[in-house]
Amino acid sequence: MSDVATPQAPLTAKDFATDQEVRWCPGCGDYSILKQVQTVLPKIGIPREQIVIISGIGCSSRFPYYMNTYGMHSIHGRATAIASGLKATRPELSVWIVTGDGDGLSIGGNHTIHLLRRNFNVNILLFNNQIYGLTKGQYSPTSEVHKVTKSTPVGSLDHPFNPLALALGAEATFIARSMDRDPKHMQQMLLRANAHHGASFLEIYQNCNIFNDGAFEIFTEKGSRAEETLTLEQGKPLVYGANKNKGIRIDGYKPQLVEIGSEYSESDLWIHDEKDFYKAQMLTRFFDDPHLQGHFPRPMGVFYQGERSTYEDDMKLQIEEVLATRGKGNLDKLLAGKETWTIE
Repeated sequence: MSDVATPQAPLTAKDFATDQEVRWCPGCGDYSILKQVQTVLPKIGIPREQIVIISGIGCSSRFPYYMNTYGMHSIHGRATAIASGLKATRPELSVWIVTGDGDGLSIGGNHTIHLLRRNFNVNILLFNNQIYGLTKGQYSPTSEVHKVTKSTPVGSLDHPFNPLALALGAEATFIARSMDRDPKHMQQMLLRANAHHGASFLEIYQNCNIFNDGAFEIFTEKGSRAEETLTLEQGKPLVYGANKNKGIRIDGYKPQLVEIGSEYSESDLWIHDEKDFYKAQMLTRFFDDPHLQGHFPRPMGVFYQGERSTYEDDMKLQIEEVLATRGKGNLDKLLAGKETWTIE
């Protein structure tokens, strides 16, 4: 009998699909996201038993049922908390958090920002459809002002969250944006998020064709996409438009829209640098900064990637240091603390 191990066949997208019936509304953008995740995971070279998908509550949170990996359909807004605990105790696992704008930014908003500031090495996929889909069409934390829904029949008064600006404010070390109807770009962003060591936050514009159909149509349709979106590429100028004749430069401290031609050339434009934290903040505000003049395109791609130690790495070092200098602890002594006394 040979002792040589039989080579394992490379994994494919089909290996990550389950036998469960996919129960999203026909035409939902979640189908595309599921397809891209199943396509990308075989490429990262990690066995399925080392991958965990954790979700909260919402349409997007059905994800673990459809992924042939370990996973957990947890409770509303707490996927990030559960994932943090898992990563702290099993740092070798590849942990993916699937959430939505309601689940991750409303009841789970507090947990999301604290995971980002702690910088666990996990991947957050936030499906943003600007509506509550599972509960049948109420306005969400990302819905625009004056949004008419079942819960706001005369229009919402809430100022919406800007997810990437929020993530950057929580000092996320990787933030990016993609769309359900751009599968190639989404695959690139998924791979980039996975390759980052630290908390990655990928916002995905996802169409809810039942309760908020066409919310992002201007960014996905052929007739308008080139004029309305800006693809961010490291080391390249910010150029957009159907004829690539429009660009963005920095005028003092503000972004300025310009025409590429006699007055300005590509050499005058803003060069994208994923390491520039301050310019990344401006990029996230292209669509909601009232001080900007003109109609700015919506950026897509990696806005920022920084380096900072992860929580689980720091925790491991702390434990090793304590064991080396103090030895094993005493639980009774720890519970008693220093502010105790004995009654005789």
